[in-house]
Amino acid sequence: MSEIEVAQISCGSEYTGIQGEVESAAEQVGAKIIFPDIDLEEVEAAEAKFGLRVTSPDLKLMLARAISVVEGHTTADAVFIGTCFRCAEGALVRNEIRRYIHDKSGLPVISYSYTERTTADTLLTRMEALTTIAKRRSLLAREKQTGITAGIDSGSTTTKAVIMKDNEILGFGWVSSTDVLKSAEEAYSTALKESGIERDAVQATGVTGYGRFILGKAFNADLVQEEITVNSKGAVYLADRQKGAATVIDVGGMDNKAISVQDGIPGIFTMGGICAGASGRFLEMTAKRLGVDITELGKLALSGTASNISMNSYCIVFGIQSLVNSLSKGARHEDVAAAACYSVAEQVFEQQLQEVEVRAPVIMVGGTALIEGLPQAMRELLQAEVIVPPYAQLIGAVGSALLSSGFIEE
Repeated sequence: MSEIEVAQISCGSEYTGIQGEVESAAEQVGAKIIFPDIDLEEVEAAEAKFGLRVTSPDLKLMLARAISVVEGHTTADAVFIGTCFRCAEGALVRNEIRRYIHDKSGLPVISYSYTERTTADTLLTRMEALTTIAKRRSLLAREKQTGITAGIDSGSTTTKAVIMKDNEILGFGWVSSTDVLKSAEEAYSTALKESGIERDAVQATGVTGYGRFILGKAFNADLVQEEITVNSKGAVYLADRQKGAATVIDVGGMDNKAISVQDGIPGIFTMGGICAGASGRFLEMTAKRLGVDITELGKLALSGTASNISMNSYCIVFGIQSLVNSLSKGARHEDVAAAACYSVAEQVFEQQLQEVEVRAPVIMVGGTALIEGLPQAMRELLQAEVIVPPYAQLIGAVGSALLSSGFIEE
C-alpha cells in the first residue's frame, strides 16, 4: 500500500513549536502529514456551513479544512485534529470538527490537545493507530481466531500472554511488569504450560503494549501492533459485540484509552490522561491505604456511598490526602473505596469521553474493570449499559492472538 496520508487540521502547532514532533511521529509509522488547501472564500463560508461562530482566524481555517476533507476536495486516509491545551474555544472547535468528520466521512480520527512539551514519542502510538486502521481494515475486521496462536501484551503494570486454538483460549499467564523480556517470557511460559501446547506448535504470534517493539524482535512476532486497535478488537471479541457500535474504555496502570468502535474497527479514539489520579495506580494506592488487597477494593466499594466522601482534587497526591482526611474523621472504608472508584470514573468521563462518541454498549476492560466499583461508577455516570467481558484483563493478549491468526498460511 502507498504512503498513508494524514490530514492535519490544527491550530497552534507552529506557535507551540511542536509541528516538527507531529511530522516526526507520522514519519516513524510510514505516514505523511498533509494540509488541506483552502482559499479565502472557503474560510469565510465555513462558519455558516458549521453554524458555529469563532473568534480566532486559525480556528476558522480549521473549519474550512474539515469541510475540504469531508467534501472530497482533499484526499486523505486519516485525520489528526489538534488544538492548544489551554484554549477553551479551540476545545469546542476540535470536538465539533471531530464529530463532523467522523459522521460525514467515516475516516479514522484522533483529536488531541497539546502543550509546548508534546513530543513525537507522546504522539507515536496515536499516529501508529491511525495508520493501522487505514492500512489493515481487512485484518481488523477478522472475527474468529484460527489455528494455534499466541498473544503477548507488554503493559506498563502487568504483562499478559494467551494461547488460543480455533477460537478458544486454552491458557494464559499474567505477571507484574519488571524487565520487559523476562516478564513476557514468564507470562508466555505460564500460558504454554496451562494450555498444554508446545512452543514449536504455535503457528503465529502477536505482540502489543509498551514493550511491543522489543518483544517483536525477541519472539520473531508476526504481528507487532499498537494497543488502540488490538485492545479494541480484543474487547469486542470477548464481549461478543463485533457487529454494530460500541465504546471501549480501558483504565490502565499508567494511561487510559477511550475508543469508539463500529463493527470491530476503531473510528475515534483518545489516549492518555491529565493525572495519575485517573489511573489504576490511584486505586492501588487507595487499597493499600485501606489495608486491603486491590482485588477486594471493588466489592468494598459496592457497599459504600461515594457522595459521603469529599474529594477536593483529582490529583493523585491530593486525592489520596482527601481520602486520608476522611478516614481520620471516622469515614467508613466502604465509602472511601466507593469515592476512589467514582473519582477515577468521573475523570475518565470528563477528560476523555468528551473526545469520542459514546455509544452503547460500553465495554470496560483491563485489570481495573475487575474492580467492581469502577464499572458501577461508570454506569451511574453514563446511565448506559456497561459490560465487563470474561478475561477483561487479557484483551490486549487476546486481540494479538486473534489478529495474528490472519498471518497463518492456509
